[in-house]
Amino acid sequence: MKKLFVDTNIVIDLLERREPFCNDAILLFTMAYNKKVKLFVSPMTFATASYLLRKHGTQGVNALLSNLRQLVHIAATDEKVIDNSIASSFPDFEDAMQYYTALSAKVDIIITRNIADFENSRLPIMTAEQFLSMSE
Repeated sequence: MKKLFVDTNIVIDLLERREPFCNDAILLFTMAYNKKVKLFVSPMTFATASYLLRKHGTQGVNALLSNLRQLVHIAATDEKVIDNSIASSFPDFEDAMQYYTALSAKVDIIITRNIADFENSRLPIMTAEQFLSMSE
């Protein structure tokens, strides 16, 4: 079973039903529900999602995050991830944290809409659309 690290933008596409990206996100998370893939996110994804979803109110946000939690595994973000992120050549610290969190979780692929943010990755980087077309 493939282990996929899902970048925060894909999670927000799903939870906010952002067009035209939400359909691919729904299909990806459906694969996890059907136990065809194992999805990982960083703890930071939950914090960012809660902030971006705050217009739904506390109960709405908690319901969305609870549903998300049923479908994903949380990859550890520890001192080594932070140290590697600080020392990295990533121009965006958040992307560096996502990347090193994914590496520490030993995932097979990072799924994101912003492939260019991970151009120096040692892991394969794909959009949800690319991964889904490969998985058919």
